[in-house]
Amino acid sequence: MAIRYDGRVALVTGSGRGLGRSHARFLASRGALVVVNDMGSEVDGTGRSDEVADQVVEDIRAAGGEAVADYHDVATTDGAIGAVETTMDAYDKIDIVVNNAGILRDRTLAKLAPDDFDAVVAGHLSSSAYVTHAAWPYLRDRSYGRVVFTTSAAGLYGNFGQANYAAAKMALVGLMNTLALEGEPRNVRVNTIAPVAATRMTEPLMTPEVLSAMVAEYVTPVVGWFCSEDCSANGVVVEAGAGHFALVEVMEGAGYTFTDPGSVSPDDIAAHWGEIADMSAARPFADANSAVGKVLAAHQSAKAD
Repeated sequence: MAIRYDGRVALVTGSGRGLGRSHARFLASRGALVVVNDMGSEVDGTGRSDEVADQVVEDIRAAGGEAVADYHDVATTDGAIGAVETTMDAYDKIDIVVNNAGILRDRTLAKLAPDDFDAVVAGHLSSSAYVTHAAWPYLRDRSYGRVVFTTSAAGLYGNFGQANYAAAKMALVGLMNTLALEGEPRNVRVNTIAPVAATRMTEPLMTPEVLSAMVAEYVTPVVGWFCSEDCSANGVVVEAGAGHFALVEVMEGAGYTFTDPGSVSPDDIAAHWGEIADMSAARPFADANSAVGKVLAAHQSAKAD
């Protein structure tokens, strides 16, 4: 049976263009009632145009779906609350939140103005946190919710000239890790995509051949899975693009434990760097307590030896 979202209400931020538009149109095509949030700004966050969100709503309705537009700037607390209020006013509930909004102001750190750092962090990280925070009580009270965040390879691995963007995108992984734990008892699942797609942000960096393989619609299937009632994933990151999907995890090696922590010097770190940096036995941890527990267990084992 095809995964569907009949009767489910989805708020998709930044869904006037690119990835967000693809996600919104797909969810609507499978029965979701969609709120298309987009303030219609340029890539750097300047300017406004209601027509951007209106066009996506028109496309969804023309295809037989149901949608309404929202024009709030979700990088502000009032705007995020406003977008959720639009959703509640239109459909009286909210089931799905897809956080896709964001802007770019690329510069090396040496040339990066503090305002440009703050604006990009607000556009990606703060918007996702504010919208999810505003929607959270409704999800928890009904014991159902599906939340999707959007990170990137720049956040996971770094990218020259994108310190602001990378910082915001990696921070979203930390936000997901905690919310997945907090939401699980109330059937609120929180996952993250790391898309590789041709959008206004990435098109200037790609050749025509690469662009043809990197359409936004090739990313959306994993968003569709994360938004489904039967989704078993929670607290995971999946890279997606050009038909390729892969789980991404933060891993920790087995490491090296000194028997006398108080006597360790930088020279000792250098002498044992090969063992400290050895990732052959690396594994992920379910939460911070599990990682701390591994450290304490290693310490106790070293003392016993």
